[in-house]
Amino acid sequence: MIVYSASAQNVKQGLVFDAQTNEPLPGVTLAWADGKSGTVTDANGHFSLINNTAKVIVSAVGYRRQEITLTPGQPIRIALEPAAEDLQTVVVTGNREAALRTETPIAISKLSAKLINETKPTSIYEVINKTPGVLMVNLNNEQHMMAIRQPMTTNAYFLYMEDGVPIRPMGVFNHNALLEMNQFTVSSIEVVKGPVSSIYGPEAVGGAVNFITQRPTAVPTARVGIQFDQWGYQRLQVGAGARQGKFGIYLGGFISRQRNSWLASSDYDKSSYFARLEYAFTPRTRLAGTLSYNDYNSQTSGSVDSSAFFARQYVSTTDFTYRKTFSLRSRLTLEHDWQNGSQSFITAFVRNNSVGQNPAYSIRWTTGAATATGQINSNDFKSYGFIAQHTQRLNFLNSKLIVGATLDLSPNTYYAYQTDLSAELRADKKSVIKYTQLQERPDIQLANYQADIHNVAAYVQYDFEPLPKLRVSAGLRYDRMAFDYTNALDKSSGSKDYSQATPKIGATYDLGNGKGLYANYAKGFSPPALTSIFLKRTTPTASGDQFYYNLQPAKFDNMEIGGWASLLNNKVYVDAALYQMNGTNELLSIRQPDNSTDYQSAGRTLHRGVELGVTYRPSKQVFFRFGGTHAVHQFVEFTLSQRTSDAIQNVNGKDMPSAPRTLWNTEISYYPSWLQHFRTSVEWQHVASWYQNQTNTVSYGGYDFANVRVGYQWKGIEVFSNILNVTNALFATNATRGNNATDRTTYTPAAPRTFVFGVQYSISGK
Repeated sequence: MIVYSASAQNVKQGLVFDAQTNEPLPGVTLAWADGKSGTVTDANGHFSLINNTAKVIVSAVGYRRQEITLTPGQPIRIALEPAAEDLQTVVVTGNREAALRTETPIAISKLSAKLINETKPTSIYEVINKTPGVLMVNLNNEQHMMAIRQPMTTNAYFLYMEDGVPIRPMGVFNHNALLEMNQFTVSSIEVVKGPVSSIYGPEAVGGAVNFITQRPTAVPTARVGIQFDQWGYQRLQVGAGARQGKFGIYLGGFISRQRNSWLASSDYDKSSYFARLEYAFTPRTRLAGTLSYNDYNSQTSGSVDSSAFFARQYVSTTDFTYRKTFSLRSRLTLEHDWQNGSQSFITAFVRNNSVGQNPAYSIRWTTGAATATGQINSNDFKSYGFIAQHTQRLNFLNSKLIVGATLDLSPNTYYAYQTDLSAELRADKKSVIKYTQLQERPDIQLANYQADIHNVAAYVQYDFEPLPKLRVSAGLRYDRMAFDYTNALDKSSGSKDYSQATPKIGATYDLGNGKGLYANYAKGFSPPALTSIFLKRTTPTASGDQFYYNLQPAKFDNMEIGGWASLLNNKVYVDAALYQMNGTNELLSIRQPDNSTDYQSAGRTLHRGVELGVTYRPSKQVFFRFGGTHAVHQFVEFTLSQRTSDAIQNVNGKDMPSAPRTLWNTEISYYPSWLQHFRTSVEWQHVASWYQNQTNTVSYGGYDFANVRVGYQWKGIEVFSNILNVTNALFATNATRGNNATDRTTYTPAAPRTFVFGVQYSISGK
């Protein structure tokens, strides 16, 4: 803890803020030395002294408790040090408001500002993968897939949010959406595992990732830095914040580029800017607004065959594919704290988003052919909506009632048309050395639709304590996703809607001494994405269907139990969960012999696993962290073919593809007392083997790799280096194959050993 005070007389006002982020800290308790009285900081970290006490005990969940000697006369500035090892901290994602982790009966993890700052991520997966049970699959250039209680997938089973507001409307999911985030202006990240549909709605089935943005700082703060690696990546980043009276502001952003990297055809540019303004009408009534701008333009090198992968030939079969993404998001939130602890807020939001692609993954090639096809597509939407919520504290059973509603209006347009390619083959004609784009074919349309999406939802949740130390949370949410559409390909128009009521119930039990248990049951519901519904089938069905109008929403039943424990005088924290999620009509992308995709709804699936998070801080010099999962993702009942002549008609009982059973991420950090402000850490990522196809006939062996990070800070100047994949291991983050005997595995290679260097200069006022 750092204390700034001045000697004078009559101490009246004070301010408490986070020593890592300089953000004001609400709800901090300052108790007088007699232990009989005290005060609590308001939403902007301010407090007022009501007597002439000389000492106060300052405490807050997630921060180190300290005793402070006050010198009366001038304002007091207190910078609280976060307790990084404390897993039982305050979270906001569980109920869209600050709540104790110990009263939140879900599997939730918080990635702290300290962890993010010391990671210095080039891509956000470097931070997300430190979450127990989570694997954000790096597809290079910040592109990604996700695996949270699901196989590694591009399906719409994850909800990505910025300050609790989804960054995309339901129905327009994009598995690469996190490249639209600004990783430099994030204060913390919360990851919820399993369905949290009662608050957030259908897409939060596998999990939800909530990026908490940087608030205006309690004291004037500025930082500027550069970051680069030996493969041509460069980044310039700045951020600054301050408060004056009732007004606060934070501005930050970065520009980055990559040229002539280790992987052919992987140049990219990204610019990302962020602003947050806050105004406190009164200590109880506040207005907060944010603006996020992201512009991303990247070549997409795609995957390679086994010949190139195992020879470490980091080549690309294309030099013409690309992804261009533009996103602009803004929100305005008015919130009020009522006298009895009740709270209300209303958030209005707008989005403007476009994604234009010539994607490598859409290339269709049949073994031996000298030609192939690709596609160019564009997916654009704008959104207007609001989220409103009121929490009413009640005078019995220490209970509260949460009611809320959301409205999201999002016009969406999408088109895709074919490109003609030539294919240069290897000698055995079983794979391709290089594709060449011959011509665009806007006359051959693959999809072309316009849809006005109007999503509405209402939810209610009641939390109460029927017995001492037992807290129950029961919720119900009703969602209706609907859209009016025009499909230019079959010249049809109409409307579709999907609706569902999703209940949940959970409970926590405080065993005392930092130990507790929780259990919950929740239902999940995920309608198909619009791009799935309106994609023209490669081959019409026997009944003549050319599109996927009849896709059904996936539904899930999730049960889990878990607990947490603080051991060895708070040196060890353990957080564990055991879950089982049963899926029905889960939407799967079935890879075809020409690499095209056919969508099918799996009859029934099973997702069962255990997740474990452990931290150990034996001294101020050493910090150990482990997070991992062991899980089974299986088809329970899934028909591949109705034809009796086919050798394999179903995959019942088989593992789902791209579903490693075990993965973990562990790290040990060292802060030597003999060299103040120096840090170093070693991180180990393990991903077990997985089956590449539905029939479980071929697998990939998984991978292990290690990262080393060092940093040293001197008078506001920090120099650092991240050595990623320090052993230069050869591995693929994605390896897939279709079920057909002629199919071949394609690999997405991971980067060889990478040296990242950076310098950052930070200043802060008092």
